[in-house]
Amino acid sequence: MTMRAFDVAIIGICAALYAVIGRLTDFGLTVGGVSFLPAVVIPAVFAVLFGPWTGGVGAAIGIFIKDMITHGDPLLSLSAGVTSNFVAFFLIGYISRTELDSKKIIASLIIGSATILAAFLLPDLSVFQTIVLFVGTVISTLIIIAVVYKFAHEWKSYTVGSIIGIGVGSIIIPIVLWVYSQILVSPNVYNAPLQVSIMPIIFVWTFATEIPFILFLGPPIIKACYKAFPSLKKEKKEEKNN
Repeated sequence: MTMRAFDVAIIGICAALYAVIGRLTDFGLTVGGVSFLPAVVIPAVFAVLFGPWTGGVGAAIGIFIKDMITHGDPLLSLSAGVTSNFVAFFLIGYISRTELDSKKIIASLIIGSATILAAFLLPDLSVFQTIVLFVGTVISTLIIIAVVYKFAHEWKSYTVGSIIGIGVGSIIIPIVLWVYSQILVSPNVYNAPLQVSIMPIIFVWTFATEIPFILFLGPPIIKACYKAFPSLKKEKKEEKNN
């Protein structure tokens, strides 16, 4: 990737908006150290308008700044917040710019669901917890996709990208937090090692509180930006089978 001065400026704007608005709108609500974060729509919009690298890097820098204001543990932020945000919004930007057919969507959902299941089988959670988590995630995801296909077909790539991106990011966070807590203490986040049983709770909290803002606020904001600045609209790339 060739980084231009314009790209650096846009990344800086994305990071600043994400950090400031994220801090102003978290309302002090946290679960397992993960804040309520309506501001996730900001890097999602930037990822669609300016590309995956802009969204990913802007989100990573922005969440690091917010974390320093919130809990002040740079190593924890770099381990969990920065990595999860970069991956999540890079995926949103990349997939939203790709024209997806039904086969790719179904394959993505299967892979994503299997990843969630595998991630939470590793800590030896109860069968009931794993089944509830897996089934609940799959059903809610399928409902969202069905609604989008019915009423907003033009946003299918954005919707799939958002679900996959936030889903992967929501998996990274609890796993890293659990591992980190077994090694180091973060006084402003937790004072003792986290229990394995909280991992699916953190996943569900992160995914469930972030995806609605991205799916419902993202499209109208993006459409408004396209209307104001038509040059921002990029043609989606068709993925070619080798």
